[in-house]
Amino acid sequence: MRGEPDARVLPPGAEADFLMQLGKRLHDTRMLLDMSRRELARRSGISERYLAQIEAGRGNVSIVLLLRIIQAVRMS
Repeated sequence: MRGEPDARVLPPGAEADFLMQLGKRLHDTRMLLDMSRRELARRSGISERYLAQIEAGRGNVSIVLLLRIIQAVRMS
């Protein structure tokens, strides 16, 4: 309908906020487990550099990579 906002459209900055929160949560979890980024990279098969980008909120992580990270964290 005309004049109504499209419910599928995210508000400005929502994606960036989500990626920042995801990155912080990954970093905090890794620290809680006393796991280095190198160890997480080894367990997940994702490069340290890309993990750093994700933790900084700059990596647009796919669902498949997110699953690999979760599995690697659970192994600890």
